[in-house]
Amino acid sequence: MWLVSIGLIALIAWCSTLYYWISRFEGTPAPGTPIHADVGIVLGATLWNNEPSPGLRERLDHALSLYRSGSFKNFIVTGGLDSNGATLTEAEGMRNYLIAQGVPESNILMDSLSRSTYENLIFAQDIMDRQEWQTAVIVTHDYHGSRAADIAKTVGFNPVQVSVMKSKVLKMSYHETREILAYTKWLATKLFL
Repeated sequence: MWLVSIGLIALIAWCSTLYYWISRFEGTPAPGTPIHADVGIVLGATLWNNEPSPGLRERLDHALSLYRSGSFKNFIVTGGLDSNGATLTEAEGMRNYLIAQGVPESNILMDSLSRSTYENLIFAQDIMDRQEWQTAVIVTHDYHGSRAADIAKTVGFNPVQVSVMKSKVLKMSYHETREILAYTKWLATKLFL
């Protein structure tokens, strides 16, 4: 009984600590600090009927705002084929959305293979190396930002720049709970890198 109680306390402490990291992340550099980079990397999320889901549109619209303010001139959109019946990859759906918003196709590069945030950033780094780009700003939601920043630091992004926004369309209780599990998996994976 004592072991079960200690295990339960440890689990609650672990989840509470991760929730704190997730919920307090506001971006890096701090909000209001100008961001300048060679490229903006938009982390993938699901498509609905081959179109960006409302949550993914939030990420893309935030990236467009940064692009239009001069923070970067090029995009890398990331994400492979969803298992929900999509016939386009996340990256293709994102590219199509950006083109419809007036971004020249020549300014958008795609990683259409990645299946995780870690792969998003590793494959985006490969694209950056081929283009001889040195700096990036990673665009995602605030609940995902802390883990994205930790992955970026681990794989060698320097500086680590993550611009985040709060969602008006996502069910945050679900996404934050899922993020606690994803963050735990990432920290375990990081031990073996």
